[in-house]
Amino acid sequence: MYIPAPFQLSEAEACDVIKEYGFAALFSTAEGKPYATHLPLMMSKNNECLYGHFALPNPQWKEIDGQNVLAVFQGPHCYISPKWYETNQAVPTWNYVAVHVYGEAELLDEEETVQSMSDLVLKYESPDSPYKLEDVDAKLLAGMNKGVKGFKIKISKIEGKAKLSQNHSAARQGLVVQQLKQIPHTNEQLISGLMEENIKRITANN
Repeated sequence: MYIPAPFQLSEAEACDVIKEYGFAALFSTAEGKPYATHLPLMMSKNNECLYGHFALPNPQWKEIDGQNVLAVFQGPHCYISPKWYETNQAVPTWNYVAVHVYGEAELLDEEETVQSMSDLVLKYESPDSPYKLEDVDAKLLAGMNKGVKGFKIKISKIEGKAKLSQNHSAARQGLVVQQLKQIPHTNEQLISGLMEENIKRITANN
């Protein structure tokens, strides 16, 4: 991924993005061609592996063991209009947050797969949720587990990018934030919040 220095995230920041936006596109090679699956991936506690599972009919898992793969996580993103600037001598752009994770894929046994799926449910169910995976009928759960193939990715490299208008003046960034806050869409609100945090960091360091 092309990452100009002002847009680069630290590895810790990139891991935080993964934990917040865990739905990824996983790229590998299947039958000699690029192949991608969109699926949730969960970071291990030590930030060394990603865990996930395929539907058994998905052919991607059949050749993925031992492959070097790429997982792409997309954070918030939105269009930035030049009409928000103090001059019309500018061009449009797109602000966004993205993380790329590279590593070697390894298929899991049934026990490891069940554990990774259980961890995934715990992550996304609210703390007060009445749903518990262990409450599901054992036969039903066993049948469903036979329909998936678990895997992990042993991480070799993480790249993170947050393009938040850092290549513009703080004053112009402030103008963009003001406009984004007026747009009642989630991505625009999230990007404006991230830009505000970045402006605060710049101000604190000056």
